[in-house]
Amino acid sequence: MAVSRRSFVLGTGAALAGAALAPYAPAMAAPGSPSWLADAVLYQVYPQSFQDTDGDGIGDLAGIIDRLDHLRWLGVDTLWVNPVFPSPFTDGGYDIADYVRVHPRYGDEEDVSRLVDAARRRGIRVLFDLVAGHSSDQHPWFLHSLQDFTDDRYIWATPDQLPADGTLPEQFVASPGPRPGAFRMNYYATQPALNYGYARMHPDEPWRGPVDAEGPRANRAAMRSVMDHWLRLGVSGFRCDMAATLVKDDPGWVETGKLWGELRSWVGRRHPGAVLISEWGDPATSVPAGFDGDFYLPVNGPGDGAPWRSLWRDNPYFDASGGGTAKTFVDAWADATKAIGGDGHTIMPIANHDSATRLNNGVRTPEQFPAAWTFLLTWPTVPTIYYGEEIGMRAVDGLPDVEGSAGRQDNRTPMQWNSLPNAGFSTAAADQLYVPIDPDPNRPTVEAQLRDPGSLLHFVRRLLALRKRHPELGTRSGVRVFHDGYPLTYLRGDRFLVTVNPRRDPATVAVPDGRLRHAREVEGNGVRVEGETLTVDGFGYAILDLARR
Repeated sequence: MAVSRRSFVLGTGAALAGAALAPYAPAMAAPGSPSWLADAVLYQVYPQSFQDTDGDGIGDLAGIIDRLDHLRWLGVDTLWVNPVFPSPFTDGGYDIADYVRVHPRYGDEEDVSRLVDAARRRGIRVLFDLVAGHSSDQHPWFLHSLQDFTDDRYIWATPDQLPADGTLPEQFVASPGPRPGAFRMNYYATQPALNYGYARMHPDEPWRGPVDAEGPRANRAAMRSVMDHWLRLGVSGFRCDMAATLVKDDPGWVETGKLWGELRSWVGRRHPGAVLISEWGDPATSVPAGFDGDFYLPVNGPGDGAPWRSLWRDNPYFDASGGGTAKTFVDAWADATKAIGGDGHTIMPIANHDSATRLNNGVRTPEQFPAAWTFLLTWPTVPTIYYGEEIGMRAVDGLPDVEGSAGRQDNRTPMQWNSLPNAGFSTAAADQLYVPIDPDPNRPTVEAQLRDPGSLLHFVRRLLALRKRHPELGTRSGVRVFHDGYPLTYLRGDRFLVTVNPRRDPATVAVPDGRLRHAREVEGNGVRVEGETLTVDGFGYAILDLARR
C-alpha cells in the first residue's frame, strides 16, 4: 500500500501543519477550565438499566452505589448519570416535571447524597444532566402557563398570530388547556421549549420575543437555581442536554453562546471547580461559548456529526472492510483544537444512551474491539465509556419501545454483571425488566471477564491505568500524526507511538524516527517493526514506548 507522508503536530493550544519531521509541539494545560477534567475518564450510567436493588425491574441510585467498586477497579474517576428526576417518562426521563427532586423509582435526595459521598471516597466525581431547553408538559411551570395567558416562560403563539387555515407552524403544538393558541416544542410534543428568546425578530412570526424579555430572564435564573441545588448536594457539574438549541433562530449561536457564557461565569463564581459539558457536537463553537468540554456526536457540528460518524458509523474507519479514513476526524479535531486553545476539551464517546450505538453493533466482532479501545484511550480527547462497553455488550435489535425510546432501546439493555437470572441486574421477573436482557446465552458478563486475564475488561483496565500513569497519553500532551489511513499512527508526548489497524487486511506505515528500532511494546498484537517501518496485521494495534532506557 502507499504510505502517506502527511504529518502534523498538535498540542492542546497549538496546531502546526508541516512535514513529517516538523518539531514536536508540547501541549499546554487548559487554564480556562477546571484542571481535573483534563485528566478525567467519564463513565455514563443509564440509571434505569445499571442495577436494580428493590426488585421492580428498574435500576436505581442504590444500585449505582452498590456498583461503584467496579468503576473504581476499572479506573474511572467521573460518573455521568442520566436524569433521575420526576417525569412522566415520555422520553426516558428527559421530559422533566421537577428539576430539584428525585423520582421515587430511583430513590430520593438522601440517595443522591449517599451516591456523591460514596463516589468521593473512591475518588470518583458525579455529574448530573441539566436539561435546560425544555421541560415536561406536566411541569408546574407549564401548567401555570396554561392558566396565565401573560406567562412567557414558554414560547406561545396566540390564535391571531397563527395561520387562518388552522395549520400550525413547524414545531408548534396546539394548546392542551385553557390557554388558546399553540406552544413551541423541542424534541417531543410533550416537551415544551423553555423560552430563552429569539436572536432575530421576523414579521411573519410575531410570537418571537427578545433574549432579554421577562420570560427568558426568569428561565436563566431558574437554571441557576437548579444547578445551585445539585451542586450544593455535591455533584461536580452537568452534562447539558441539547445545549445548542436554547435561543431560537440564532445564526452562529451568538446569543446561545452569550447565555451559556453567563451561566458558566456564574458557576465559576459560586461553585469553583464545577464543570459544564455540552451535548453540542461542535467543540470549536461550544467551548469558546463557555463550556469546559463538548462531546463529539453523530449529529450537529461539522458535517452533521461527520467527525464521530466517520469513525464509528458511516463507512467508518473502525470497520473490517477498510473503506474508511481517519482523516475526517483528525482534521476536525485539529480545527477544534486550534479554536479552543487552552480553554477546554474535546470529549469522545463511542456509544451513549441516544443515537451513538455500541461498538458491538452487530457488524463489528470482538477481535476488532482492542484497536478501537487503543485509539479511544490514547488520543488526546477526554474518553467516555458507556456502561457495558468495557465488556463488549452489544446493541440488541428488535426490542420493544419503552418510555419514548424511539429505536434507542437497542443500547439501553440491562448491565450484564454475572450468570444469575437477568445477568444479575434485577431479581424481578424477566417480563418486568425496564428493557429485556440481551437474550444471547453467550452474552459477556463482568463476572466471567474478571476471571479471564485476556478479556476485554482487563484490557480496558490496563489501558486506563497506562493513561493515568503516563501523562504523555492524556489530553495535556501533544500528538504528531504520521498516517491517517490504515494504520492510523501517531506519536504521543514525544514518547509513545500508537498504531491501530481496524481493517481485516494488513497495513504498513513508515515512521521517520530512529528510536523505533529500540521501541518497547507496552500493549499490542500483530505489529512488527523493521527499521523505521511498521507492519500491522489485520485488527492489529500497538502502543510502543520510544524512551531510551
